[in-house]
Amino acid sequence: MTIKLYLKKIKTYNPFLKGDSMKILRITATGLLLFREKLDVTFYAKQRVNENDKEELYNFGDNYYLNPSTAFIGINVSGKTSMLKVVDLALNILNNKTINHIESKTILGGTREATISSYFLDNRNYICCLETSITSNNTKLGQYEYKIFSERLWEKPINSIKTKKDLTDFTDIDPIKYRNENEEYLSNDVIFVIALNRCNNEKAEVYSLISHTNLNILPITENIPLEVISFLDPTIEKLYFKSKDNKNFVHLKFIGEDELLLNNARELERYLSSGTIKGIITFTMMQETLKSGAYMLIDELENHFNKEIVTTIIRFFMDSKLNRNGGTLIYTTYYPELLDEYNRNDSIYIIRNKNGVRADNLCDIINRNDIKKSDLYQNDFFKGTAPRYEAYIKLKKKLSSYINYEE
Repeated sequence: MTIKLYLKKIKTYNPFLKGDSMKILRITATGLLLFREKLDVTFYAKQRVNENDKEELYNFGDNYYLNPSTAFIGINVSGKTSMLKVVDLALNILNNKTINHIESKTILGGTREATISSYFLDNRNYICCLETSITSNNTKLGQYEYKIFSERLWEKPINSIKTKKDLTDFTDIDPIKYRNENEEYLSNDVIFVIALNRCNNEKAEVYSLISHTNLNILPITENIPLEVISFLDPTIEKLYFKSKDNKNFVHLKFIGEDELLLNNARELERYLSSGTIKGIITFTMMQETLKSGAYMLIDELENHFNKEIVTTIIRFFMDSKLNRNGGTLIYTTYYPELLDEYNRNDSIYIIRNKNGVRADNLCDIINRNDIKKSDLYQNDFFKGTAPRYEAYIKLKKKLSSYINYEE
């Protein structure tokens, strides 16, 4: 499989559209069974932006900026992956994909009524809000089938906005369009603005690795830039693919060793680390994301990577000279050390699960940006970000009894 074919496989966008990518400003959701309360995630810079901040942000008009990297951090089973699925679902809905064909639809569960509101900037420089209400039905196979029963669309020109607080506020503004039950041609699980999106040349390209957290097999058979390979594994001198008699062979050479000839990419698993393989896939996705201003979603970014590789990915997105088109990285992590890569608090969400998942923007918890965030997280300042002490003691006692030690 070539790089382009693989990226096409994991990318979701509207194939009818050409033009600038829409920019997602905010996503809210209610009625999701796993969540304790209304979910509200913003991707624009809520805090004050100073001159130094501008080097890490994406400007989309006047004094308005987007955070190019958003982190969802939490302990095990806190709900980080669920958060990422909500974002993925909202982006795919905007891309006119039928809900029942979206992989992340599982986050809806057996909801009676879930409402997802997506706020975005279109290429006309209008701020729009699409509110989509979804319900579920049980099928004979015991699975859920979803349909949209209500939908509304608002819009306003960005130059009509006076303050940052007004960006996504549509109070006292009437919707410009409602879902019409008489639109018989429209599937009941696809948004009604599909025609509008085509007309306005809108798209929101998404490269998602949510379901590929532990992908250890290289799915591409096209030559990879040596700069990428050398960064991931400096012991590799050559890695390239060559076709012969309609079959792709892999040529692999480590420094100071004889060149290896492999029958297929699957055999690379015997010679390359899982981190190198995941890195090749991730960096290939990243360059396309940065080039087109797309969205890259990764669950457990640090899996199979050392800290330097992870921080490099984050820094590339936060380099405004490199990331000129507003490519956005949205990821989950367990590593509190990654929080110290951010000079701002509004691009970090603390995910906790107590009688339901909740997500809190760090800037709503602490005002200062100069505090070491990893220390606060590890010391359980946010409550629910460290394993419970009681659980730790019980585990220790169990281990002690098993190995015949006495406390």
